[in-house]
Amino acid sequence: MTSAGRSARIQTLVAEQAARRGARVGVVDVCTAAVAALPVGGAGLSAMSRTAASHPLCSTDDISEQLEELQLTLGEGPCVDAFLHGSAVLTPDLLTGVLQDRWAVFADAALETGARSVFAFPLQMGAISPGVLDLYADVPTVLDAEELADALAFADLATLLLLDARIDETGAPAGGPSPDRGFEDLGGYRAEIDQATGILTVQLGVGIDEAFVRLRAHAYMQGPPLSDVAADVVAHRLRFSPCAEPDQADEET
Repeated sequence: MTSAGRSARIQTLVAEQAARRGARVGVVDVCTAAVAALPVGGAGLSAMSRTAASHPLCSTDDISEQLEELQLTLGEGPCVDAFLHGSAVLTPDLLTGVLQDRWAVFADAALETGARSVFAFPLQMGAISPGVLDLYADVPTVLDAEELADALAFADLATLLLLDARIDETGAPAGGPSPDRGFEDLGGYRAEIDQATGILTVQLGVGIDEAFVRLRAHAYMQGPPLSDVAADVVAHRLRFSPCAEPDQADEET
């Protein structure tokens, strides 16, 4: 199957899941659709950052919820390694001796929750990594090539949705494309967000991670989707000042 064909199929599965909920597409739909499509028992997704506190965003069941909390609390596990190293961490069997040594606390705690295998996929766009998608099974499990490719496609879609997330009135993360944005447009703003982040590294004199945090902070506090803020930065309609508050920026005239 071609990459474009796989991506379209995954997008359809996620859109169908959102339709069942009667809501806009969000990362929770990615997690639920992944569980239905892959030989796993549950999925969880956590927002992660090197400059801010990490936190779980969604989970499909009690076990996946416990796994997300465990890894972020203990600071170890497939999710943490996937985020730090920027590559998928595939754990077919947590009883493997080397894993018991590698994650001395997490491995035993995860087994107690009922998990036996865990697969972690970093959410990445260029140098930006906003989180990790975790899948688990309650029996030793190996993902074949097609299943692994599907899992990566789910993670890719989750990345796009998470980057375009906004904060709703309650302050909780609200993921999903804007009402007027279709799935076919989601890939179109990848480069623009990356480019805007690069521009902010120069304007603010900071690293790529902090620049992206500033970009998201402005989108969160002011209301527009991240993609719209990025477009304004790239078009020089919006400029960030090193002296301003993190959520503040000046409109160019």
